[in-house]
Amino acid sequence: MILPPLLMLTDRSQLPPGRRLVEHTAYAARAGVRAVVLRERDLPAAERHALAYELSALLDPLGAALIVASPGIPGVDGIHLRSDDEFPDTRPGVVGRSCHSAAEIERARDERVDYVVLGPVAATRSKPGYGPALGPSGLRQMLAAHTGPTVYALGGVTADNATDWLDAGAGGVAVMGELMRPDDPGTVATRLLDRIEAT
Repeated sequence: MILPPLLMLTDRSQLPPGRRLVEHTAYAARAGVRAVVLRERDLPAAERHALAYELSALLDPLGAALIVASPGIPGVDGIHLRSDDEFPDTRPGVVGRSCHSAAEIERARDERVDYVVLGPVAATRSKPGYGPALGPSGLRQMLAAHTGPTVYALGGVTADNATDWLDAGAGGVAVMGELMRPDDPGTVATRLLDRIEAT
């Protein structure tokens, strides 16, 4: 799988009132989002599996990938691990990992993951409690000697600042709140992709 420059991370708690996650994801996917990371870890296993199958049925015809946070759901394109999750005994198609430090990135590189999500890069309502934001200079410094998996910048990413993180060395951006909160995530996705492609 060729990783796209934009990852959409789900959080149904941030959706507009009355909006279902599958419906919301459809707007973004039809606008060009080609990789979705399903989080929703609080759901019971059966509900989470059913949601993953619904999303997969939506994304497959569009050539978009579904990556699930944590192992255990068959038929998806990959898994996304937290910084402290154990690497699975059987490697799935695509493996990503959340990182918050250079040491965690190094560990992920040694595990030969396909990508890491690094953050927060900017102040964010979605991911509080993970330390001060790196900012462009901090991200640039952390990635100056980086070789290995694609690094996605996460946390406070918007269409207005997306190019800052790419210019600082990120291979792409991972976006949650900016795509979860609006009534029209397709318009936001289009703006993000336009800015990324212009870099």
